[in-house]
Amino acid sequence: MSDKSIVMIPARMGSQRLAKKNLRELAGVSLIVRAIRKCKSVGCFDEIWVNSEHEDFGAIADSEDVYFHKRPNFLGNNQSTSEQYIAEFLEKHDCTNIFQVHSIAPLLTVDDILSFVEYMETSDYNCLLSTEEIQIECAFQDKPVNFNYDSKTNSQELEPIQRVSWSITGWRRDTFLKAVNSGQCATYSGKVGFYPISRLAAHVIKTEADLAFAQAVLPLIEKSSL
Repeated sequence: MSDKSIVMIPARMGSQRLAKKNLRELAGVSLIVRAIRKCKSVGCFDEIWVNSEHEDFGAIADSEDVYFHKRPNFLGNNQSTSEQYIAEFLEKHDCTNIFQVHSIAPLLTVDDILSFVEYMETSDYNCLLSTEEIQIECAFQDKPVNFNYDSKTNSQELEPIQRVSWSITGWRRDTFLKAVNSGQCATYSGKVGFYPISRLAAHVIKTEADLAFAQAVLPLIEKSSL
């Protein structure tokens, strides 16, 4: 099989903090439709799939002329993990690389997606995680992570903390499924890389406040892309 890259957009109907968040609108366009149209605009994917347990997303995928994968209902509940639904999807769809673009990261741009995909496809990473680099003093469980108490360092001289955003992620299909079949964690299987994206691209919608922030910032992003 020749190299084949596909993108999957997950969309679960049931969400606890923000009801039906994938269907919420931003500037008059739902988050799920925004994600689909961005992936189409990138122009580098062999196939675009919406992955959901709910048929309503199938109708949306059809209207946007992309594919729909209906996962089993149990993979749409609050107890299922992303690793489970990704594995179920990959077992049914052949490809070299699988990219996941989250609809709840609406400030991720077409250029962000394209540069991420190009980096993954030309690298030797089996997993590539999108990260926001936070260059400020950070601690974990009351202990410094990227600074120490012996001296005060200017923030711009600190090693940045890499916060995984999940806005966009890439995997090699074979490596992922090999880990699944051997009972290992597939999400971080093989050689893992970290790809920096902007703070805005890393912003994800989980609450009304998150959506309001995206609504306020969106015009600035769209203006800068003109």
